[in-house]
Amino acid sequence: MSNSVFLITPPFTQLNTPYPATAYLKGFLNTKNISSFQADLGIEVTLRLFSKQGLEQLFTHIAAAPPAAVSENVARMLVLQDDYVHTIDAVILFLQGKNPTLAHLICKRDYLPEASRFAQLDDLNWAFGSMGTQDKAKHLATMYLEDLSDLIMECVDPHFGFSRYAERLSRSANSFDELYAALHAAYTYIDNILIDILSARMATVQPAMLAISVPFPGNLYAAFRCGQWVKKNYPAVKVAMGGGFPNTELRALADARVFEFVDFITLDDGEAPVENLVQFLEGKKTAEELKRTFLLADGKVTYVNNKATHDYKQAQLGTPDYSDLLLDGYISAIEVVNPMHSLWSDGRWNKLTMAHGCYWGKCTFCDISLDYIKIYEPITASLLCDRMETIIAQTGQNGFHFVDEAAPPALMRALALEIIRRKLTVSWWTNIRFEKSFTRDLCLLLKASGCIAVSGGLEVASDRLLGLIQKGITVAQVARVNRHFTEAGIMVHAYLMYGFPTQTAQETIDALEMVRQMFQAGILQSAFWHQFTMTAHSPVGLEPAKFNVQKETDEVGAFANNDIMHIDPTGADHETFSYGLKKSLLNYMHGACFDYPLSKWFEFKVPKTSVHPDYITTALTEEEVGTIKPTSKVVFLGKQPAMEVITKSKKGATWEMSSLTFQSKKEKVNISVQPPQGVWLAEMLQHLAVSNPKTYTLQEVKESYEAAGLEDFELFWDNKPVNALHKLGLLKL
Repeated sequence: MSNSVFLITPPFTQLNTPYPATAYLKGFLNTKNISSFQADLGIEVTLRLFSKQGLEQLFTHIAAAPPAAVSENVARMLVLQDDYVHTIDAVILFLQGKNPTLAHLICKRDYLPEASRFAQLDDLNWAFGSMGTQDKAKHLATMYLEDLSDLIMECVDPHFGFSRYAERLSRSANSFDELYAALHAAYTYIDNILIDILSARMATVQPAMLAISVPFPGNLYAAFRCGQWVKKNYPAVKVAMGGGFPNTELRALADARVFEFVDFITLDDGEAPVENLVQFLEGKKTAEELKRTFLLADGKVTYVNNKATHDYKQAQLGTPDYSDLLLDGYISAIEVVNPMHSLWSDGRWNKLTMAHGCYWGKCTFCDISLDYIKIYEPITASLLCDRMETIIAQTGQNGFHFVDEAAPPALMRALALEIIRRKLTVSWWTNIRFEKSFTRDLCLLLKASGCIAVSGGLEVASDRLLGLIQKGITVAQVARVNRHFTEAGIMVHAYLMYGFPTQTAQETIDALEMVRQMFQAGILQSAFWHQFTMTAHSPVGLEPAKFNVQKETDEVGAFANNDIMHIDPTGADHETFSYGLKKSLLNYMHGACFDYPLSKWFEFKVPKTSVHPDYITTALTEEEVGTIKPTSKVVFLGKQPAMEVITKSKKGATWEMSSLTFQSKKEKVNISVQPPQGVWLAEMLQHLAVSNPKTYTLQEVKESYEAAGLEDFELFWDNKPVNALHKLGLLKL
């Protein structure tokens, strides 16, 4: 059957789960009755290469044209090639979740051949002492694949990488020259596998248009290779390219040579541009009516953006459709022995978005001038849950990664309540801003709905720089929010940044001390340092003088123009801090070396920290003001209590009390209150049950209490017996 559109993701993104762009587009095209087929060529190339037959061909290829000299590591692997060939199929099945008992063999450490990657394994007992055989085996199997990756890079294809391919050619490539030359060189070993798979797919799908999603620099080379082959072998098929890389890097595209490989490049949300392209190819629209599309006209790169065509609202886009993809073929790897990092690479996650754009939209390092961040539009909780149920039915997987720039707290609350009301069993995680809306009770609600982890930007852990970034948070506030998540049982990962304009050596060391204290306090489980990059569409890139930095050049390249080289005359030499920051962080994540002086992580003189040693613990004891308001919603997630009136006596006096017994999954909890309050509370908890469509505000709860003729609501409500019920699910949101 011929399809109008063949949607592909070229190698390589993730191995454990499909990148969602094509599934989003296919879901949208379904609503327009436009037939489409999708393929993740990254996982298809990986499975072809890492198979018994694939490795036999690889070793034969290396033997036929041996490198002039090989490292000791590769020489060892070539001697052990039979061991690799005879273990690979079983290992891939294990990483696909189809052969779990192999874990015992792998963990014995005499089943898999081991090369240089296994030298990094000194912390296995720390990492997996509590994590179990399956995870330990996944990590060992991942190291085994990484060894094979090293072999491929040294002997066959220097551009190979599991989650990127030829990334160096496209990262910050102001000029197309180097990539253009590579695309006119002979096919690499990996190219041959890719084109063989693409050729078979094209013969089956027979599309009118090939639409290539390029989310990252590491997909670009393979995307052009696919476009190049299709244009040569299927000249009637038009090739379009879109995705995260073009959206940020190619907005000033001027090099006509790019269109030797593709016919169209679209920017930002792909739905309306792709629909218009299909109608254009069917002769129903003219070239002037295209939406946010580059094409070649009279030999010149031309940008067409018909303002009469509007983008679709989020509710009109349909549910992402994962059909056609090899959902049982994805590989769960554990590359970094950190529970949060492993979420990215371990397990199949269905990707969804709670809202288009960012509700905050102020961070000065971020591309907030671009529509994909600037235009904020949330989806309703009920529609999100409908989409989740559809995707679970289609994929058989109930894990969700919400890929928002920053998920809005109010929508997270509504979504959590809807998940609980529908009794959906899901695990989910997302990106957030560490803002004060994340109270203790909201975090408990999110946990009850299946939230297992959050990641958010602490960025530069310095209040002066957080102000410059316009992050809208303080370090003390982040600490308190992290404690709420951690105590609720939700893992916290922080994105950390160094090298923001005007950041001094003192501020870098002070930021490291803040991070050290957070790990020591147990309120941060995982983090990662990124060096600041100045981008063309961020406030810093658009107005560098305002941030006291200078662009190295004002020249605009004809190809990629996003990352801008800059000079920071007042800041520290940021590059030199990189190794020490990352090494210290690795130790803190292991719970080690908290007592090391910070200067020990650096091979050069650094200032002493000016942060008080108890800064974070003091921040955690400060009272949080103003988070509970009369308009706060009150819900009860627990089971209704059993109530009885009991008689108490002391020193000859007797009195009656209401005893309410609550059963949770883990324990039985009993509270005693005055009989009139007990009767009111038991009845009120029925009204507050999460299953009720009406939600009550704190003000309404107070009015009900007073209407029952009871006095001192605040004294009763905020006192120990009732206040203890938050653990059982009585939440003020």
